[in-house]
Amino acid sequence: MKKFEWIEHPADAGFRAYGSDLEEAFENAALALAEIIGKTDNVETKEEISIEIESEDLEALLFDWLDHFVYMFGAKDFIASEFEVEEISKEKEGYKLIAKAKGEEYNSEKHGPGTEVKAITYHMMDIIRQTDHCSVQVIVDV
Repeated sequence: MKKFEWIEHPADAGFRAYGSDLEEAFENAALALAEIIGKTDNVETKEEISIEIESEDLEALLFDWLDHFVYMFGAKDFIASEFEVEEISKEKEGYKLIAKAKGEEYNSEKHGPGTEVKAITYHMMDIIRQTDHCSVQVIVDV
């Protein structure tokens, strides 16, 4: 199964990410986002960050998960290439995600010029859960 594919959008960048379960689809969505930002095949896993996010529904959880990496890149010049979503769980007030990401400080010479991601959007966002696989679709403002 492919990890993700690009989807056409007239003004922004879009992708559909796949996984055998929701956690893997979220991991591959983060990888697709990182590919927009820079070349992930050159990213070394020098630093590991732990992530815990709580959101009111799955769409908000996906939004917040990806937005975390937009923030980490913009505020800390951190780009990740490995993502491990340990758990997505239903809570009383919504959903919770526990994950780790590995990467390093962004370097344009090493990781390429990339594309500036201004924001994650809810436009055309979709989460499809089936018994043997999941997919998520996201459009990002570039």
